[in-house]
Amino acid sequence: MMTEIIQRFIMMVVFCLVQVMVLNRIHVFNCATPLLYVYFAIIFPRNYPRWAILLWCFTIGLIIDTFSNTPGVASASMTLIGALQPALLELFLPRDADDHIKVSAETLSIGKFAHLTSILTLLFCAVFFALESFSIFEWLYWLQCVAGSTILTIIFIFTLECFRKSK
Repeated sequence: MMTEIIQRFIMMVVFCLVQVMVLNRIHVFNCATPLLYVYFAIIFPRNYPRWAILLWCFTIGLIIDTFSNTPGVASASMTLIGALQPALLELFLPRDADDHIKVSAETLSIGKFAHLTSILTLLFCAVFFALESFSIFEWLYWLQCVAGSTILTIIFIFTLECFRKSK
């Protein structure tokens, strides 16, 4: 258990560094930014304690908020995704799946993993940009940000997933 906590901590630090140092500087068409750290919430295994998922997600969101000047936006969005991930994961797992199955394209199948990733990423981006803009007057710009960021983030997630090996 301790090695998993250390691995997850290192993963959180890497995601935060990559997001803050590299990905926050990418703005395609001035509206789409990859928000890769949502992948951290997607890959929690089945039957991981829900309180721990919420704590990890809030912590990574708080770190991103601190260094990206988005007060509370990332932490609120990540906490929501952390709360929804276990319930959505159960929808995509077979009934006879292992209790501690790792979430990946290899273990779930590419189609189910794509659906799970798409739903969670779309929800994350919708909440993130809704909280960031906090206005209904520029809904077309909000829609462009959500769609563009969701697509970019999913591309980055599947790129990472190609290099990740399931244990």
